[in-house]
Amino acid sequence: MVLYEFEGKQPKISPSSFIFPTATIIGNVTVGENCFVGPNAVLRGDWGIIEVGDGSNIQDTCVIHSVPDGKTILGDNCHIGHGAVVHQAELGQHVLIGIKAVVGNWVKIGDESIIGEGCLVPQKKVIEANSIVVGVPGKVIGKASDKQREYAWWATKLYQTLPKRYTENLKQL
Repeated sequence: MVLYEFEGKQPKISPSSFIFPTATIIGNVTVGENCFVGPNAVLRGDWGIIEVGDGSNIQDTCVIHSVPDGKTILGDNCHIGHGAVVHQAELGQHVLIGIKAVVGNWVKIGDESIIGEGCLVPQKKVIEANSIVVGVPGKVIGKASDKQREYAWWATKLYQTLPKRYTENLKQL
């Protein structure tokens, strides 16, 4: 992993988490227990604070950032899909952000919500818990069904196996 101190602020990474060697983490970033940060993800805590809750995963090429003096929070067990951007937002517990989705400034997403692939959640939008949001701009289309929530938990739990598996088995050739 590539870690940088910035203006005296250093990333804090739990030893039980796995940060891929090509991921970049800068400044005021805290990564909780048993998290996975994938290849080429960038968590840039230069202007503001980034907090990643326990059991969360941030997949390949994601960008997590905030505005000056701001805070981006990912609650416990969040699942951030490949290529997603989360900027100056607050995600509750177990939020799933789909592949290539964008979550804009000052967005608040309630627990167990699902943001669809390629969705754009525009700034200052507040999403209630257990919502499904799709489209550009993102619109709430209903509540997540039991089946959808079960799938989201299955996917998140699968990623929660990766820190240990990568720590024990990843070998550069």
